[in-house]
Amino acid sequence: METATPSYKGFRYPAEIIAHAVWLYHRFPLSFREVEELLLARGVIVSHETVRQWCARFGPEYAAGLRRRRPRAGDKWHLDEVFVKINGAWRYLWRAVDQDGNVLDVLVQSRRDATAAKRFLAKLMKKQCRVPRVLVTDKLRSYGVAHRELIPSVEHRQSKYLNNRAENSHQSTRQRERAMKGFRSATGTQRFLSVFSAISPHFRPRRHRLTAPQYRAEMHRRFETWNQITGSTGLPAEA
Repeated sequence: METATPSYKGFRYPAEIIAHAVWLYHRFPLSFREVEELLLARGVIVSHETVRQWCARFGPEYAAGLRRRRPRAGDKWHLDEVFVKINGAWRYLWRAVDQDGNVLDVLVQSRRDATAAKRFLAKLMKKQCRVPRVLVTDKLRSYGVAHRELIPSVEHRQSKYLNNRAENSHQSTRQRERAMKGFRSATGTQRFLSVFSAISPHFRPRRHRLTAPQYRAEMHRRFETWNQITGSTGLPAEA
């Protein structure tokens, strides 16, 4: 699928530098200052504030490009929600993944009642343009209400033991939350996680299922896709 690459008009640095900085920030648990230091080691002098602006400007475009290239999601959806502290207040991070562990959507909300569950499920179906074959959740009653009111004909399985796939999907977010020393705002958290949930998994194939040559070939393919989406030619050369 051929898609237009982002425009870098007006930016001092080429696509290779910008794409590399955005990749570093979303692929590894690094701060903007740490990305600045890694770029400096390659001879690229740029401030951490510039890295932040690059991530804010190009991160959503890169994430959207990766989503367009993803295969069609599975028809078995696992939904889960976890507590997340944002600027000292507890919020809920809702997440949906398919049977293969691919993240379908994330949504930060202040509650986990029936209204919040319906809002998330409706948003998810609108984004996927369909309903699932099977819905898997834990035993939170809010899911039952959302299921009955929105998709009563869909099979709904409720068990804390069947939903490990969704629960495990939160681990990378928890790791990133610790590295960032918490999130600052609900809007910023939603924006970051929407990008993070598209970029980070792209570079995390199921390595335990691949031999070393298969893993290297798969990563090479994924970097090629990344370069096509960002309009870059690969990693920047050292100065």
